[in-house]
Amino acid sequence: MGGSATEQLDHNSLLPARQITILKVLAGHPEGRASLADITRYVAILTSSGADWSQRMKRLAARAPGLEIFTSGYVLRDNSGWQITDAGREFLKSIEAQAFEPVVEPAAPPPLVLVPPDLPPNVIQLVGYKVRRRRRAAA
Repeated sequence: MGGSATEQLDHNSLLPARQITILKVLAGHPEGRASLADITRYVAILTSSGADWSQRMKRLAARAPGLEIFTSGYVLRDNSGWQITDAGREFLKSIEAQAFEPVVEPAAPPPLVLVPPDLPPNVIQLVGYKVRRRRRAAA
Protein backbone atom coordinates (compact mmCIF):
# COMPACT_ATOMS: atom_id res chain seq x y z
CA MET A 1 0.00 0.00 0.00
CA GLY A 2 1.49 3.33 -0.99
CA GLY A 3 0.89 6.83 0.31
CA SER A 4 0.46 8.18 3.80
CA ALA A 5 -1.74 6.55 6.40
CA THR A 6 -4.26 9.36 6.01
CA GLU A 7 -4.47 8.78 2.25
CA GLN A 8 -4.82 5.02 2.70
CA LEU A 9 -7.68 5.34 5.18
CA ASP A 10 -9.41 8.34 3.63
CA HIS A 11 -12.78 8.17 5.36
CA ASN A 12 -14.58 9.49 2.28
CA SER A 13 -13.58 6.46 0.20
CA LEU A 14 -13.85 3.62 2.71
CA LEU A 15 -15.91 0.67 1.51
CA PRO A 16 -18.20 -0.96 4.09
CA ALA A 17 -15.95 -4.05 4.35
CA ARG A 18 -12.93 -1.84 5.12
CA GLN A 19 -14.94 0.11 7.70
CA ILE A 20 -15.93 -3.11 9.44
CA THR A 21 -12.27 -4.15 9.48
CA ILE A 22 -11.46 -0.81 11.15
CA LEU A 23 -14.18 -1.41 13.75
CA LYS A 24 -12.74 -4.88 14.44
CA VAL A 25 -9.21 -3.47 14.79
CA LEU A 26 -10.34 -0.74 17.19
CA ALA A 27 -12.48 -3.15 19.21
CA GLY A 28 -9.38 -5.29 19.74
CA HIS A 29 -7.27 -2.43 21.12
CA PRO A 30 -7.12 -1.27 24.74
CA GLU A 31 -9.90 1.24 25.35
CA GLY A 32 -10.87 0.83 21.68
CA ARG A 33 -8.29 3.44 20.65
CA ALA A 34 -5.43 3.26 18.16
CA SER A 35 -3.26 5.68 16.23
CA LEU A 36 -3.91 6.08 12.53
CA ALA A 37 -0.55 4.45 11.80
CA ASP A 38 -1.48 1.40 13.91
CA ILE A 39 -4.90 1.15 12.28
CA THR A 40 -3.34 1.34 8.81
CA ARG A 41 -0.82 -1.38 9.66
CA TYR A 42 -3.38 -3.77 11.17
CA VAL A 43 -5.88 -3.21 8.36
CA ALA A 44 -3.12 -3.97 5.82
CA ILE A 45 -2.20 -7.17 7.65
CA LEU A 46 -5.79 -8.35 7.90
CA THR A 47 -6.80 -7.49 4.34
CA SER A 48 -3.75 -9.29 2.95
CA SER A 49 -4.16 -12.32 5.22
CA GLY A 50 -6.22 -14.26 2.71
CA ALA A 51 -9.59 -14.80 1.15
CA ASP A 52 -11.22 -15.98 4.39
CA TRP A 53 -10.92 -12.56 6.03
CA SER A 54 -12.03 -10.69 2.91
CA GLN A 55 -15.05 -12.94 2.39
CA ARG A 56 -16.05 -12.66 6.05
CA MET A 57 -15.85 -8.85 5.94
CA LYS A 58 -17.86 -8.78 2.70
CA ARG A 59 -20.57 -10.94 4.30
CA LEU A 60 -20.71 -8.63 7.32
CA ALA A 61 -20.70 -5.54 5.07
CA ALA A 62 -23.69 -6.92 3.17
CA ARG A 63 -25.65 -6.47 6.41
CA ALA A 64 -24.74 -2.75 6.48
CA PRO A 65 -24.77 -1.47 2.89
CA GLY A 66 -24.86 2.25 3.74
CA LEU A 67 -22.30 2.07 6.53
CA GLU A 68 -20.51 5.29 7.45
CA ILE A 69 -18.61 4.75 10.70
CA PHE A 70 -17.95 8.44 11.34
CA THR A 71 -21.33 10.03 10.65
CA SER A 72 -23.05 7.15 12.47
CA GLY A 73 -21.00 7.88 15.55
CA TYR A 74 -19.30 4.48 15.61
CA VAL A 75 -15.77 5.92 15.52
CA LEU A 76 -14.43 9.19 16.92
CA ARG A 77 -11.33 10.85 15.50
CA ASP A 78 -8.89 13.23 17.12
CA ASN A 79 -5.22 14.18 16.78
CA SER A 80 -4.02 11.10 18.69
CA GLY A 81 -6.00 8.55 16.66
CA TRP A 82 -9.39 6.89 16.31
CA GLN A 83 -11.59 5.32 18.97
CA ILE A 84 -14.57 3.01 18.69
CA THR A 85 -17.64 4.20 20.62
CA ASP A 86 -20.11 2.13 22.59
CA ALA A 87 -22.49 2.51 19.65
CA GLY A 88 -19.75 1.16 17.37
CA ARG A 89 -19.24 -1.87 19.62
CA GLU A 90 -23.00 -2.54 19.70
CA PHE A 91 -23.23 -2.20 15.92
CA LEU A 92 -20.35 -4.65 15.48
CA LYS A 93 -21.97 -7.13 17.86
CA SER A 94 -25.30 -6.87 16.05
CA ILE A 95 -23.94 -7.58 12.56
CA GLU A 96 -21.75 -10.39 13.89
CA ALA A 97 -24.73 -11.93 15.70
CA GLN A 98 -26.70 -11.89 12.44
CA ALA A 99 -23.86 -13.80 10.80
CA PHE A 100 -24.33 -16.66 13.24
CA GLU A 101 -28.11 -16.87 13.00
CA PRO A 102 -29.06 -20.04 11.21
CA VAL A 103 -30.67 -19.61 7.85
CA VAL A 104 -34.12 -21.13 8.05
CA GLU A 105 -35.03 -22.90 4.85
CA PRO A 106 -38.72 -23.39 4.19
CA ALA A 107 -39.73 -26.96 4.72
CA ALA A 108 -39.97 -28.98 1.55
CA PRO A 109 -43.47 -30.13 0.81
CA PRO A 110 -44.01 -33.83 1.34
CA PRO A 111 -43.56 -35.87 -1.82
CA LEU A 112 -46.69 -36.37 -3.82
CA VAL A 113 -47.59 -40.04 -3.89
CA LEU A 114 -50.21 -41.12 -6.35
CA VAL A 115 -52.05 -44.21 -5.30
CA PRO A 116 -52.83 -46.36 -8.32
CA PRO A 117 -56.30 -47.71 -8.73
CA ASP A 118 -56.89 -51.12 -7.28
CA LEU A 119 -55.08 -53.56 -9.50
CA PRO A 120 -55.46 -57.30 -9.49
CA PRO A 121 -52.63 -58.96 -7.52
CA ASN A 122 -51.04 -60.45 -10.64
CA VAL A 123 -50.50 -57.05 -12.33
CA ILE A 124 -47.20 -55.22 -11.87
CA GLN A 125 -47.22 -51.51 -12.36
CA LEU A 126 -43.99 -50.05 -13.70
CA VAL A 127 -43.35 -46.57 -12.40
CA GLY A 128 -41.35 -44.26 -14.61
CA TYR A 129 -41.26 -46.78 -17.46
CA LYS A 130 -42.18 -45.45 -20.85
CA VAL A 131 -43.42 -47.82 -23.47
CA ARG A 132 -41.88 -47.25 -26.86
CA ARG A 133 -44.18 -48.03 -29.66
CA ARG A 134 -42.87 -49.12 -32.97
CA ARG A 135 -43.95 -47.16 -35.94
CA ARG A 136 -45.28 -49.09 -38.83
CA ALA A 137 -43.20 -48.90 -41.89
CA ALA A 138 -44.85 -47.08 -44.77
CA ALA A 139 -46.06 -49.48 -47.41
